[in-house]
Amino acid sequence: MSNGCLNAKGYFVTATGTDVGKTFITALLVKKWRDSGIDAGYYKAALSGAEFKNGHWVAGDADYVKNFAGLSDSQEELVSYVYKEAVSPHLAARKEGNPVELSQVKSDFKKAAERHSFVFVEGSGGIICPIRDDVDANGESCGKKYFLEDIMKAVNLPLLIVTTAALGSINSCVLTVEYAKSRGLFVRGIVVNRYGDSGNLEMEDDNMRMMQKITGLEILAKVRTGDLDLGVLPF
Repeated sequence: MSNGCLNAKGYFVTATGTDVGKTFITALLVKKWRDSGIDAGYYKAALSGAEFKNGHWVAGDADYVKNFAGLSDSQEELVSYVYKEAVSPHLAARKEGNPVELSQVKSDFKKAAERHSFVFVEGSGGIICPIRDDVDANGESCGKKYFLEDIMKAVNLPLLIVTTAALGSINSCVLTVEYAKSRGLFVRGIVVNRYGDSGNLEMEDDNMRMMQKITGLEILAKVRTGDLDLGVLPF
């Protein structure tokens, strides 16, 4: 997939793992674009681990971005599939019903793109997160099988890879980027979260240098824990 074939109205935000701070970075991205005069929106195909608040199940990630960035979209507009249990979407869907359909994802993303001039799509977990895995009574595959890459291809946006610069981050970042490229996905660049948390800036700075050197990608922003601004202009 070449850059020229991509939908130019947004980015798909994925990460090197589940607990890297992808939602926090996505919120900063949406807010920065909006503060810069760009009508940016948010969309997520599937969310597991919903929170029960005031008698309703709330999609926590989407709710956080909505409140942080000042979005008016409803939860139904922000997330297509909301599951209660905090497990991989494929397992949550199997246990709770209502498995992800790519046709619904495409339709809901299209509506988001019609409401906003730019859309940030947040992934679920890491880049190889299983989204749907139909099985029979014996646990054997018997139907549709989707991974996060199928969602990425459905919305057809350039990827932003969220990582940290902590010990081990070179490996996880490079593997994520190389997997994306091997699946024909275009990666726009890398965003580093929790910069400085290790207390060893020499290591983190060198880790970022190596990430850029090995992947050939730009580190577009580096964010410290608790930052209220992305720290760079929209890219």
